[in-house]
Amino acid sequence: MEIKKVAVLGAGVMGAGIAQVAAQGGYSVILRDLQISLAQEGLKTIEKNLEKMIAEGFIDFKVKNDIINRITPTTDLAQIYDADLVIEAVVENIAVKKQIFAELDNRCKEHTILATNTSSLSITEIASATKRPEKVVGMHFFNPVSAIKLVEIVKGMETDERTVEIASQFVEKIGKEKVVINRESPGFIVNRILIPYINEAIFIYGEGLAEKEEIDLAMKLGAGMPIGPLELADIIGLDTLYSVIISFYNEFRDTKYRPHPLLATMVRAGYLGKKSGRGFYVYNFNTGGETKK
Repeated sequence: MEIKKVAVLGAGVMGAGIAQVAAQGGYSVILRDLQISLAQEGLKTIEKNLEKMIAEGFIDFKVKNDIINRITPTTDLAQIYDADLVIEAVVENIAVKKQIFAELDNRCKEHTILATNTSSLSITEIASATKRPEKVVGMHFFNPVSAIKLVEIVKGMETDERTVEIASQFVEKIGKEKVVINRESPGFIVNRILIPYINEAIFIYGEGLAEKEEIDLAMKLGAGMPIGPLELADIIGLDTLYSVIISFYNEFRDTKYRPHPLLATMVRAGYLGKKSGRGFYVYNFNTGGETKK
């Protein structure tokens, strides 16, 4: 089966990014959200990203317009009927995802592959809401989608090899590299390693062993990391980070995945990282740029 039309559900940061790279790869894309204003906002985000690419000399105005013209923002689920691949990128909530996949299963053509961009939830459980579990697969993109080359392709218990092959071909066509996870596990590869690393940095900070700046500097200079773990936590979002750590702990029942109480307290206080203006660092976006302290 050749993929010609792609639908992306959710026009937030991840959904807009996935829609952008799919359109850059030459695909016709439906970008769907619950409100048309959200879908249009996603399209505006894509336009801004493409304008940066123009400024940096990667594309010209004609290419930008061609990419934008391949994307149709909508609220109408009926428009995804003839999509060959649907990629879900909505809230990280298993009940919501299962409801969406059950509806997709009823609306989409028999050959359509249903993919989820989940970073930690069970592909098998999501697929159980459909009558086509062999055509359900994880396709985990990373933020920012346009810049990070990796996509994790994750098999559920019943995902067949043909589905993995088609998903892999799509990833290659949009200019990404894929790794295949043969059996689903919370966090797959990257987050299974990355999240405990960040959590350990939070333990070091919470125990008062070093200041946040020292911890981040140590990992940048001592381990060659491009960004410190607490800076990265703020970018991911402390609420997102906390929910992923809790999901790991609930799945594995291993104390090495327990979150530090400081993280839970910060989330309760609304200190969610860059998106709230305060996490481990305080951010100021009102000076014509971004500053943090």
